[in-house]
Amino acid sequence: MSENSERYGRRQFLKTAAGTAAGLTVVPATAVRGSQANSRITIGITGCGHRGDFVGSLFEKHTNSKVIALHDYFSQRVNSLGDKLNVAAERRYTGLEGYRQLMDKDVDVVAVMSPPYFHTDQILATLEAGKHLYSCKPLAVDVPSCKKILQACRESKGKVSQLVDFQTRNHPLFREAVRRVFEGAIGNPVLGHVYYQAGRLGVKAKGDSDMARLLNWVFDIQLSGDIIVEQNIHVLDVGNWYLNSHPLKAYGTGGRKARTDVGDCWDHFVATFWYPNDVLVDFSSGQYLRGYDDLCIRVYGSEGTVDSHYGGPVTITGDHPWEGGRTDGIYTDGTVNNIKDFYTSVADGKPLFDTVEPSVESNLTAILGRMAAYRNTVVTWEEMMESTEEFDPKLSLPENGIGFQPNA
Repeated sequence: MSENSERYGRRQFLKTAAGTAAGLTVVPATAVRGSQANSRITIGITGCGHRGDFVGSLFEKHTNSKVIALHDYFSQRVNSLGDKLNVAAERRYTGLEGYRQLMDKDVDVVAVMSPPYFHTDQILATLEAGKHLYSCKPLAVDVPSCKKILQACRESKGKVSQLVDFQTRNHPLFREAVRRVFEGAIGNPVLGHVYYQAGRLGVKAKGDSDMARLLNWVFDIQLSGDIIVEQNIHVLDVGNWYLNSHPLKAYGTGGRKARTDVGDCWDHFVATFWYPNDVLVDFSSGQYLRGYDDLCIRVYGSEGTVDSHYGGPVTITGDHPWEGGRTDGIYTDGTVNNIKDFYTSVADGKPLFDTVEPSVESNLTAILGRMAAYRNTVVTWEEMMESTEEFDPKLSLPENGIGFQPNA
């Protein structure tokens, strides 16, 4: 496939995604809050688990900002983080719809840190209210939701800042590796080797009630999108980045074999992705391992190899070698870099947008792999983009989780 065909593929993805969601109505965003670079910004967080705590604390530590409102379905989580960040009791909201109360006039930023299934409604509400958006990945769990989010983000472009928190995209070693690959350091890419092999995640609640499902959302397909979408997106995103494209088709398989005690998510995936210019990417993941843990994105080219690891070495070998370095602190360092850039954009009134479209594209790449694996057959990008399947966890929950004892 020619270079022009590769460029067309990316444009066609963007055109198709926007066109399908063109009917979405988004209330125009309010004017961007512009001010001097040292002005304080106020933050509301929806999702008070580990990531919400982590991001909220880093915002307050590294920027002139204050978390003033919190939301989570479970009151225990809201109150725990509220006490830690000194959030007023009347600004701690619970229940599934409590995030709407974050959209107060004095909240500048909404940080969406909730389970992925809830992101679509929360992101759309954030943008409709004219708030700046700081979101964790993945943006969505299904194709229609990805399209809705992309359309809404585009309509708010230039009005509010929007950032998706991929740590690799804002780490100097990964950025330098990508720059060198684009300049020809590995020659023409031929084959990719991308994997996410890790130990299992911890169970947060006993039993199989819907409230336990919600706490154990990382093990629930409808709430998380499965591990290939919720976790493995990190390495698939970097693969897209190096190859400056998305895959044209995928074939996959996988299943549940080693981790079957909770939820319905698969514990391993194996897939082949076909990229433009006949580049093949070999992908695998496991989320149950003992004694081994590595997130690797490697591309073998005609003149060298880029070998990069989340939390490990990033190097280029071959005709144009580069020593690179290690990314041992990337989980925190990449997030801090994102937070600082985001804060500056809000305080200076220069809205960010550049992470949105590649994040949606990587989200759809992960969904393509999931779809191919579930069907155990080849699925093309076009077939995936035509999917109308919308995930629904069919939760039957009380109005809020007050009094729920997760280990009872």
